[in-house]
Amino acid sequence: MRRISAPLRREPGTPGTANTARKWTVQNMTEFRILGSLELNAAGAVHPLRGPKIGKVLALLLVHANQVVDIDTLIEELWDAEPPVTAVSTVRTHVYHLRRRLEQVLGPHEAESMLLTRPPGYLLRLREDQLDADRFARLHREGQTLLGEGRAQDAMDRLDQALGLWRGQVLADVAKGRRLSGQAARLTELRTRCLELRIDAAMRLGRHRELVPDLRDLVAAHPLNEWFHARLIVALNKAGRRGEALRAFHDLRDVLGEELGLEPSDELRRLQRDILIGAEAVPVSAPAGPPRRAARP
Repeated sequence: MRRISAPLRREPGTPGTANTARKWTVQNMTEFRILGSLELNAAGAVHPLRGPKIGKVLALLLVHANQVVDIDTLIEELWDAEPPVTAVSTVRTHVYHLRRRLEQVLGPHEAESMLLTRPPGYLLRLREDQLDADRFARLHREGQTLLGEGRAQDAMDRLDQALGLWRGQVLADVAKGRRLSGQAARLTELRTRCLELRIDAAMRLGRHRELVPDLRDLVAAHPLNEWFHARLIVALNKAGRRGEALRAFHDLRDVLGEELGLEPSDELRRLQRDILIGAEAVPVSAPAGPPRRAARP
């Protein structure tokens, strides 16, 4: 998964005791990562888990951290509609081995306080920022708030930190059932929203020329996302590349017509008209919703 390009980045925040303390704490605490492959990081080292089922159990407990996950939910995720007759005892065995692995890595005391048996299931107790997905969500919220306050540079810094936590697809090495697939889809959608906010912040700072390569990548990865197309068209036009901006509009119209039998949205058609007459081409300020869908004729 490609991250946003480096030229637009600078070190986030300013030096200070609070920032330094937070950075030190995050680097030295036990950390679980799901924004990519499933990882347990402790004392600066990645510790592998043994067995796909154990990894799946851990993944489900992580996406529901600090909540009780009942045994029926674990059984559904592990075996879908065809659990074995020994499903309950097998789940307990997987949790036992997960607890032993946590003890090996973290020590008995921390493992015991982290993975708890709570009828009718189990609870994984995590502290703030101990899961990369939670840290991503927090940074995303902070960036959104800063952008709403008109602090575009601070917002972009915070959103860059959030996007920098992604190492690939959510739980890339875990065979996901229905529950985990739903959580992965939710986080992926939140990442798209974070990208949209980050682009909005960069445009407010007038960095249209620098955005063009990233927007081309995003359009290629999300060919039906009209919001990304609109920003590419505006960025090209403001970079003095009017012909390429019009070509980008025609490319979108071709894709929508071939894939969905649709015409570009009113916003896109307005952008095309503004470029043709030499008017100021400005997209709507707020990121749009999901791309429109239509049944094939």
